[in-house]
Amino acid sequence: MHSSSEKLARLRQYNRSVLEGDPELATEARDREPVLEMALEGLAVEDVDSQIELESIAMRRYRPVLDIKQNTTVLEFNDQADSEIWRERLNTAKSALDGFIPGIGRIDLEGADMAWVGTGWLIDEAMVVTNRHVAREFAARGGSGYVFKMGEAGRITASVDFLRELGRSEQLVFKLVRPLHIEPEPGPDVAFFEIEILSGDAKLATPLTLASRVEVSDNVSTIGYPAFDSRIPEPDLMRSIYGNRYDHKRLAPGAVTSVEATHLLHNCTTLGGNSGSAVIDNNKGEVIGLHFSGRFLTTNYAVRADIVRQLRDDLKAGRLGAGRTEAPRRTGGLSATASAVRAPQPGASLSIPLTVRVTVEVDRDLLLGRAGSVAAGSLGDNSGDVSDDSEAVAEDYRDRKGYLEGFLGEAASVPLPTVDCGDVLSFDSNGRPETVLRYQHFSVVMNSRRRMCYFSACNIDGNLARKAARVGWKWDPRIPRSMQIMNECYGDPPKFSRGHMTRREDPSWGTPEEAKRGNEDSMHVANATPQMQAFNAPIWLALEDYALQHAREDDMKISVFTGPYFAADDPVLHGVRIPVAFWKVIAFIHDETGKLCATGYEMDQRQSLPSENEFVFGGFTSPQLGTATQVPIHAIEARSGVSFGPLAALDPLATAEESMAGGEARAPLLAIEQIRFV
Repeated sequence: MHSSSEKLARLRQYNRSVLEGDPELATEARDREPVLEMALEGLAVEDVDSQIELESIAMRRYRPVLDIKQNTTVLEFNDQADSEIWRERLNTAKSALDGFIPGIGRIDLEGADMAWVGTGWLIDEAMVVTNRHVAREFAARGGSGYVFKMGEAGRITASVDFLRELGRSEQLVFKLVRPLHIEPEPGPDVAFFEIEILSGDAKLATPLTLASRVEVSDNVSTIGYPAFDSRIPEPDLMRSIYGNRYDHKRLAPGAVTSVEATHLLHNCTTLGGNSGSAVIDNNKGEVIGLHFSGRFLTTNYAVRADIVRQLRDDLKAGRLGAGRTEAPRRTGGLSATASAVRAPQPGASLSIPLTVRVTVEVDRDLLLGRAGSVAAGSLGDNSGDVSDDSEAVAEDYRDRKGYLEGFLGEAASVPLPTVDCGDVLSFDSNGRPETVLRYQHFSVVMNSRRRMCYFSACNIDGNLARKAARVGWKWDPRIPRSMQIMNECYGDPPKFSRGHMTRREDPSWGTPEEAKRGNEDSMHVANATPQMQAFNAPIWLALEDYALQHAREDDMKISVFTGPYFAADDPVLHGVRIPVAFWKVIAFIHDETGKLCATGYEMDQRQSLPSENEFVFGGFTSPQLGTATQVPIHAIEARSGVSFGPLAALDPLATAEESMAGGEARAPLLAIEQIRFV
């Protein structure tokens, strides 16, 4: 969480940026803010909390969030945050907005980990549009088209309720019959579904009108379904803006600050559940964008309406390849009753942005996002490290033995894991093909397609651990640099940190020379994957140390295997496909039983990914950011394609039934003592 002084600075900058882009609102502020200025001047410099409250009042006036009831916006602002400018603008646009509101709904799920996943709206008579990243939570490519994913008890079903309003009991529910198209990356964040009526009066919901031209405007609104987010740095500000009312249809006015090749930037106040919201030009009465992401106190993003329109027209004309090619027809009769929806769990990301202006010129192929990703410029690791440019040669590594299978004892040999799927990087080693990069006390096997390690395997001797100074990141000269990632996605936020697979301190043991070499070897980029700084939570980092405490006292030895899960739908950010989840397996001789023991763990960074690829947070029920889960090793094998030989049978969760994937076996580790070793 940010300090009070940081929060105050961000709020002030945000308020200034909003007024700089809206002269009319700035005039109102100048007329009304003398009282605020006097109040601020009367406060002691150290009274930061009171200054924050006054800046928050101003922020709620500039960028309010309003209730929607009975398909109309309630123009009741938040006490002191009443803005006559916004009241007048929204009153003028009321007719157009009231026409759009009934066609915007919440996408609910049955049989999934989430009760609901975001916002969708009618773009055609029997077609709803939402984001690709929303659709991927419950749909995927299958055969020549798309299918709904399998859930805990069968195939997931989805529906969209257009009357999900605060205090409203009526329903207007359409079933999502089939996924029509999910635009692949790096294309626009768009997906289309065919729908049919389940309950309610279908005539109430009509398709929204899309703009053919998108321009910068200081008078727009976003309509969607914000969800509570327990992870944002300013929870009190979120509660004050939203009045602790979430998961229902809300309207947030703001401005479009920039129009880019495939998307627009806007600064309406949103949360993660707003993914798929409609961005509406209040002056023209047209939808100008499909909201898909936001970055806290920075900016929001939406796919341009003309891009969405082009994709829809291509779909209806059969030009998109997969999915149904003819325009679906909406079914008017009832086909079922609407099923109950479980109450969503907290989880969202607040976006209260600043103005960012960028100009990009591209051709039409890039306009639809089909020209491929371009790697971003090089930046230093945000941990402060710089690359070690000293040249090494392959011969320098001839004495590296790497991971040792008999490290835990002759009677407890643990073989190096094997990869059951393709894309293992092979390189030349003294005229022979080799797939294992051996370092001091650990080894790495690389994925040539993803340019990251499949896994890193390390022997750790706790009795011989030594501290060593951190060095810069370096290339491994044994494999082509084109197969390694030094800079593309790494740098200051919103870019990623270089996340160690084998921790820097783990191979740092033995003689002073060996410890120094192990520490330096851990700084090869072959041993790193992109991770958000918040991902390396205390429990995840403490797993090895806790295992060492339970290892045989006279040895204090463990072997640790760590790697990412590679999934086809991992997001592409900064030109790199980013792993969303990671696994870890730890093996050691248990101090009490004297027998070889092995345990497996997972951790997910989706909730901390940067907002260029905002994930859905409405009703997300996976563990909170900062927790790991203990899982059966056989489940890791099935998901990762990495086999651990005899270890899966030694796991205390080895007998866990498959159904435990959503239960006991995957309960979050809220305390390190919850780990089961026997």
